[in-house]
Amino acid sequence: MITRTVFAGFGGQGVLVMGYVLSYGAMLKGLDVTFFPSYGAEMRGGTANCTVTLSNKKIASPVASNPDILVAMNYPSLQKFESSVTTDGLVFLNSSLIDEGPSRNDLRLFEVPTAILAEEVGSERAANMIMIGAVCAKADLLSLEEAVKGMEAALQGKEKFFPLNQKAIERGFTFAREGK
Repeated sequence: MITRTVFAGFGGQGVLVMGYVLSYGAMLKGLDVTFFPSYGAEMRGGTANCTVTLSNKKIASPVASNPDILVAMNYPSLQKFESSVTTDGLVFLNSSLIDEGPSRNDLRLFEVPTAILAEEVGSERAANMIMIGAVCAKADLLSLEEAVKGMEAALQGKEKFFPLNQKAIERGFTFAREGK
């Protein structure tokens, strides 16, 4: 088993944090992991993306030329990365910011209204945790417990945010499993 995931969006949307959560959760699960970040010079508003590769055996390269999963938090990210996703790959769209889906019809699409769901849990800043919960559940990458433990490992030193983030991850799982 090998799964390559690209998380992409604007700086400030928590794209790299989503990658960290998945990476730490997968390591705690006993998988081999690579994490490869890329971001513009700007901290907020510039582009940001990261590649996370998970495998139950050694990983030859951290580069994911053809990811199995794309998480697009904004439309420019969808435009930039959709052509590289494998046939029958899974595309997660932040439907709070993206109005149209991929131009390809050989991809599976899952739309997540992150802003609405984040508001439900108490903070619009939890949109990335909503999305990582949905990704882990829908793609069957991590269990809820593994995702929460990944978040706690990724955000050590920021324990005051754990309750909100856990609630957001749980909401993302529920949305992915029940569609509401």
